[in-house]
Amino acid sequence: MSVGSAGGVPDRIVVVGAGVAGIAAVEQFRSLGHSGKITLIDAGEQPYDRPPLSKAFLLGEVGVEQIRLVPETWFDDNDVELRARRSAVRLRPAEGLVELDDGSHVPADAVLLATGGIARRLPVLGGDLPGVRVLRTVDDARALREALVPGARAVVIGGGLIGAEVASSAVALGCEVTLVEPVVPPLEPAVGTEIATLLHRQHTQAGIRLVTDTVARIEEGPGHLLIVTGAGQEFAADVVVTGIGMTVPGDLAHGAGLDTADGVIVDRLHRTSHPAVFAAGDTARVRRPDGTLRRREHWQAARQDGRTAAAAMLGQPLPATDPDWFWSDRHGVHVEGVGDLRTGGRRVLRGAPDSLPLAVFDLADDGRLLGAAAVDDPRAIAAARRLISAGASPDPDLLADTSVNPRAWLRR
Repeated sequence: MSVGSAGGVPDRIVVVGAGVAGIAAVEQFRSLGHSGKITLIDAGEQPYDRPPLSKAFLLGEVGVEQIRLVPETWFDDNDVELRARRSAVRLRPAEGLVELDDGSHVPADAVLLATGGIARRLPVLGGDLPGVRVLRTVDDARALREALVPGARAVVIGGGLIGAEVASSAVALGCEVTLVEPVVPPLEPAVGTEIATLLHRQHTQAGIRLVTDTVARIEEGPGHLLIVTGAGQEFAADVVVTGIGMTVPGDLAHGAGLDTADGVIVDRLHRTSHPAVFAAGDTARVRRPDGTLRRREHWQAARQDGRTAAAAMLGQPLPATDPDWFWSDRHGVHVEGVGDLRTGGRRVLRGAPDSLPLAVFDLADDGRLLGAAAVDDPRAIAAARRLISAGASPDPDLLADTSVNPRAWLRR
């Protein structure tokens, strides 16, 4: 496998994984004028958007067709060969081939790995029992939706984004919900103490039982599962869902001799240790200038990674990058975060800690806005994203003044 034809530009590109990063990369290839062959390989039935799985899809408000990442015509429109329901099982860089699970081979001058991650299983006795579910794929969501019937005793382990959203959906579906989370409040590094506390309190207000503990083991009982916590509490469950993060399978990358460490190690161009193999999205860990490795596990980052990797593979200037941004919906409120709220800088609140809407901002010692989070205040986050990107130093009094339209921050 070599990076390509004349001028070092690959003619035949294979993208493994049709999630947000993979689709974004293909869009970028074509928008930058690449006219060669693009093959997209994915184990699923179609590319779909993952965030709705724990919310609208789980609630039955939308179906698979409504969460498509791209319409069916997109592949023909962009001259992309989709190999659906197929998995890449081996990269053969020296031969310029990608081997699939059906024994076929796809020629490639360059490969982008965008295979994403898998849900982390609970590492305790009984954590792998059949009734202990995760939520990562459409099939996971379908199976979970069938189990979350009115009156079912649902135990959600993990109070992060996925766990909180599943707990919210389960209550809405009429389940009796218990949320087990050892850290109170969860999400504090992502949204700050004030918003994390408000969000965690909403679980109780929605009727969810909160258990501040770890899970020691899970046992099978007659027609139910028994959860045993580290402190010795016991309670029965008809369905158990774990939301404790993700991990990245490394067989494909490791078999190709790529450098890995809970993911594929890449440089700022998203190039792996092989010059013709790149990685983007959840599967990639970028080596930063100080040598540390970082993975950004959210939708916007995956899209940005895919676009960056595609530009680098074609030898084109890298697209501009935006600050990290994520969102979540639970209990009827909308949560957003942008930038970095873990800096220990000056904290500014917009609103009261015990009411909505509420936004928080972190400022550096020199006044620059570093991060922001908000509940039901999307205009504040939209303005904050622009301020962070510009390296701006907004007036803290204006940030805190709820009578000021956030657009006014941009004019200062």
